[in-house]
Amino acid sequence: MAALFPAELYLRGWGCAVPGVEPASATSGAGGMPGWARFRMGRPLDGGERCRAGLPSMSLLHVRVVSPADLRDEVEALLRGQRGATNLVVLPGAAREPRGDLIQADLARECVQTVLSGLRGLGVDRRGSISLHAVDTAIGDGVRRAERNAPGDAADAVIWDEVISSTGEDSTLTGVFMAFMVLACLLAAIGIATNSPITIVGAMVVGPEFGPLAAIAVGLRLHRMDAVRRGIIALVAGFAGAIAATAAVALLWRATGLVDAGNLAHSTGTEYIYHPGWFSLLTALVAGAAGMLALTSAKSAALVGVFISVTTIPAAGNLALALVFGRFHDAAGSAFQLVINLTGIVTAAYLVLLARGHSRLSNDRPSRYDTTS
Repeated sequence: MAALFPAELYLRGWGCAVPGVEPASATSGAGGMPGWARFRMGRPLDGGERCRAGLPSMSLLHVRVVSPADLRDEVEALLRGQRGATNLVVLPGAAREPRGDLIQADLARECVQTVLSGLRGLGVDRRGSISLHAVDTAIGDGVRRAERNAPGDAADAVIWDEVISSTGEDSTLTGVFMAFMVLACLLAAIGIATNSPITIVGAMVVGPEFGPLAAIAVGLRLHRMDAVRRGIIALVAGFAGAIAATAAVALLWRATGLVDAGNLAHSTGTEYIYHPGWFSLLTALVAGAAGMLALTSAKSAALVGVFISVTTIPAAGNLALALVFGRFHDAAGSAFQLVINLTGIVTAAYLVLLARGHSRLSNDRPSRYDTTS
């Protein structure tokens, strides 16, 4: 029998014909699927049954567990007990590093955090491994049934490990992070000097500062001071470096006569940057709430609107320009605007996390390094 690829295994599990491969029998043998590949949930392996394609699903996550052999039955029972689980596959002894059994399933998003908490409670995260992957499209009656039976709604489900992983990566001070900060701040300075709101909007989109702000809020909510510290370091170093680099470029502009104080005085379309008010705080609060809601519900498209709403990067760019050209009142206003926006975003993001709840077990808090995106 020809070797089956993972996609073909799934098709066989749903009773679909695989071109060039004979129908599998329930037991191992000539022309059948190997005996160690046991499908525990899903459609019967009936070669004469037609594959009925249902509506495609896009809210499933695929969980892959490498479990010690002595925990296999408990892991399987945990997955079997989820109403939103389907396509459960158990491959005894298939894993080599770490050694153990490979157990896979597709889960409705609503069930993922419960499963992760249960796996941590069994010690799988210490003795094996757990990984999650988004399922772009899944088709089948079992898939629809799992989504229909899962408690709650996919958009309301928070996967805390996913949030920690994404914010941890985005809040790390790296060369790429610094480069984006500097480039965004330079774009903002160009937009201010040329009185170009469109360029300033572009700078807002390029700026990566929401990642550290979200990490601070998550760290405060989950009492993870390492995340708070990492976010603060990234923000302080990022903004300080970006402002310094922009100021150096502004000095070059002034020396060459490309930009003078008159350009800034006539930049009437950007006065809101250094004139903060109550609406500055309200905008930061609304944007911070929307950003964290998008992050915890996997609605990343909404984050672009958040980036455009806040005035953090433009304030930093104007601060650098104002200091170089001696407009110290504008520099003070820009600094205040920056503080208002940073504080408002973190506060609103933290409140959203409080409102969304926290169902992690007391022993279900990953360390700094045990989640990756």
